[in-house]
Amino acid sequence: MVSGGASPLVVLLAAAAAVLIALRVSSAFVLPEGLADIKPPFSNPWSAFKNLSGCHFGDERRGLAKLKDYLWHFGYIPEAAAAGRFNDLFDADMELAIKTYQSNFGLGVTGELDVATVTQMMAPRCGVADVVNGTSTMGNSSAVGLRGRGLFSYSPGEPRWSKKTLKYAIATTETSIDRATLSLVFARAFARWSEATMLNFTETASDADADITIGFHAGDHGDGDPFDGPLGTLAHAFTPTNGRLHLDATETWVADGDVTRASSDAAVDLESVAVHEIGHILGLGHSSVADSVMYPTLTSRTKKVNLANDDVKGIQGLYGGNPNFKGVTSPTTSSREMDSAAAVALSRPRYGLVSAAAAAGALALAL
Repeated sequence: MVSGGASPLVVLLAAAAAVLIALRVSSAFVLPEGLADIKPPFSNPWSAFKNLSGCHFGDERRGLAKLKDYLWHFGYIPEAAAAGRFNDLFDADMELAIKTYQSNFGLGVTGELDVATVTQMMAPRCGVADVVNGTSTMGNSSAVGLRGRGLFSYSPGEPRWSKKTLKYAIATTETSIDRATLSLVFARAFARWSEATMLNFTETASDADADITIGFHAGDHGDGDPFDGPLGTLAHAFTPTNGRLHLDATETWVADGDVTRASSDAAVDLESVAVHEIGHILGLGHSSVADSVMYPTLTSRTKKVNLANDDVKGIQGLYGGNPNFKGVTSPTTSSREMDSAAAVALSRPRYGLVSAAAAAGALALAL
């Protein structure tokens, strides 16, 4: 019963009007002029990709050349198209590359730069390619029936270490993190993998005596894969038995404390990245499973150090299992929630209120 004799129709129409007024007067809820109105929660080398949302085959827009370079870097565009020689035309090669990218990340395979795809592309990530020599290294739902081994992947040729005990050294470090803290972080990171296998890892002070060398570097550091600044490529590592692990020294690394409570929006959890890169050093490629540590992206202020079932199946396929392994620990926050739901989280205030207004209007019309 509505007090004052007002009809339900009047009340609903008033509610809809109130929502529309709120949308107009609040700068936080301005209706978007188009899909280009994506505002990433961080600034990184790929933030300008937000201006490309909505692009599709046949379009020509400034900035598509940079996106092509991004896709080339991670293997989605063949080596035949040399980096730095791209144009701003959305051509057939780009459409195919985007479809492969969308398939790898569990997105709708449209071949277009929709909001979810652009947001995923802006996420900080590992510098190791997802596609090598034209073949995706990421498992996907279409491949699982053929391979029958989950969504993990191995480095091309399935290289692995022939010995069970590996030594690692924390080498040249362009970082302010003290050596004692670094030793603790990497000891924990290596332990994640040794718990699931019969592999053993020990730190050594001598680079010459190490199977694995770890270093922090900025920009071009001599391996042909320069770092690009904060919240772009966070790190990269090489396959067995190369053993090099490089981290971008310009990141706001959190090596001690709770990264989810960090004051900086650009804070990156060092142990999470270390666990991922060690997976590459041991022979794993990227995984399409969002909760796995071998998923390519990691949003800032996120911690993900526990191996998922997919990671365990992959590493045990290379090195066998540890009979004392007690199984995986369920993550408290999934990578997909942190890495791929940004589009939803960023647009929810706008589109949520628009939907509320539409719903109120629809109900009013139905009465």
